[in-house]
Amino acid sequence: MASNTFSAAFVRTSGGWTGAEVDLRDAEIVDDFGDAVIETLGLTGDELALLCVEVEDEWFAIARYRGEDEPRVFLSDVHAIATNSMGELFAEFAGVAPDKEGNGLGVRPAGDFELLSDLGVSSEELLELSMEEGMLPADILSVIAERLSFADELDRLR
Repeated sequence: MASNTFSAAFVRTSGGWTGAEVDLRDAEIVDDFGDAVIETLGLTGDELALLCVEVEDEWFAIARYRGEDEPRVFLSDVHAIATNSMGELFAEFAGVAPDKEGNGLGVRPAGDFELLSDLGVSSEELLELSMEEGMLPADILSVIAERLSFADELDRLR
C-alpha cells in the first residue's frame, strides 16, 4: 500500500464517533479488512463501524461492519482499481470483477449504494457525490463524514 493511501475506521458510541487509522497493507483477503477494523477499534459486539479508504485522487471505499451482520461496502469507481491490489480486494468485496482494460466509460460506482442511507446519506446522494466532476475522494469522504458527524475525527486522523 502506497503512502498516498489513507484508511481509517470509525465506531459510533453513545458519545459520538471515535476513529483510528487502520493499517491495511497486509490485507490479502476481504475478511482481513474487517479483522483490522475490529482489532484497531477494539470492537466487542454490536457496534457500528465504518472503514473509510481513499487511494490518491483515484477512488474511495466505505465498508460497514456491525456485529454478526454481513459486512457491506461501497466502492466509488471500479475502473480505478485495476492497478491496485487493495482496489481489487474492494472490487471483490463489492461483487464486481475488476475491469483490467479500463474502458474509460467514466466513473462506475459499485457495491451497496444504501450503505449509509439509515445514517443520513441516501443512495442518490452517495452516487451524486461519487460522480461529481472535480470532486476528489478525500473531499467526498469529508462531505460524508460531515453528514454523519465524524468530520472532526476524520480531520484529526488525516
